[in-house]
Amino acid sequence: MTTDLGLPPVLDPESARNVLLAAPRGYCAGVDRAVITVEKALDVYGAPVYVRKQIVHNKHVVATLEERGAVFVEELDEVPEGATVVFSAHGVSPLVHEQAATRGLKTIDATCPLVTKVHHEARRFASDDYDILLIGHAGHEEVEGTAGEARDHIQLVEGPDDVAKIKVRDPERVAWLSQTTLSVDETMETVAAIRERFPALLDPPSDDICYATQNRQLAVKEIAKDADLVIVVGSGNSSNSVRLVEVALEAGARSAHRVDDASEIDEAWLDGVMTVSVTSGASVPEELVQGVLAFLAERGYPDAKAVHSAEESLIFALPPELRRDLRAASKSQG
Repeated sequence: MTTDLGLPPVLDPESARNVLLAAPRGYCAGVDRAVITVEKALDVYGAPVYVRKQIVHNKHVVATLEERGAVFVEELDEVPEGATVVFSAHGVSPLVHEQAATRGLKTIDATCPLVTKVHHEARRFASDDYDILLIGHAGHEEVEGTAGEARDHIQLVEGPDDVAKIKVRDPERVAWLSQTTLSVDETMETVAAIRERFPALLDPPSDDICYATQNRQLAVKEIAKDADLVIVVGSGNSSNSVRLVEVALEAGARSAHRVDDASEIDEAWLDGVMTVSVTSGASVPEELVQGVLAFLAERGYPDAKAVHSAEESLIFALPPELRRDLRAASKSQG
């Protein structure tokens, strides 16, 4: 059971132990849309449906979809010609779209609309002939997709240490964009360092860090302040989950660990721990969080108290090509 707390959290003076649960946590609108996209594609087209890269960065979600008939591949040359392929929530470059067309693949683009917005910004800055500084992690799928939108204009900046190495054609025509799943604080630190070198630096029309990433980082700050231990549920390749551990420690947590599920919790972490705080990354099913709470309950920790720091109501429509085929399937059955 979970009871609701106000914000800031008020610990129960009658209980030696407390469990605080971040709200919001888990699935964001973009992840929800991507997972449902694969599920509905399997319903409409039947198995197998191919998915380029992990649809979202969570091994449990991927395993569940594999059981239903999804086949995850790294590149399109692993997909039979003419087959159906879903592009992941992290987005792809124009080159990948071209490769899919060349192979006659039926594509369903599950790119998060907030990532698509960054792609639009990259194209707009490039068309205005700006040098674009993309703040993000080398090799991350989202970064590769965004960079591919304007390859000749974009250079990657991984953090403040990279700023001295930046080379631009015109210091008066420099803009920045960022990977959507970064730490807000870290990103703004990098932006500040860039602006010191290039005072005319142009900001994107709105912050690129996605609402869900920001909300989950704010929520973990609230529950981490007085925590002996913070447990973040999320996979190791999930940038936003890894970031939550760092944010928790910066906010004052005495210790913080990321786990894929309750089976990865080391009982030694609980030695002498009175207050445990729990949250999850934006690609994590709620059942995995409940598994962690059950693990804690079995070891004498009380029901979790939910600490609400933001409300989320955003819902994204499914990709238009899938909506069209769902309507056609519904009519044929009717």
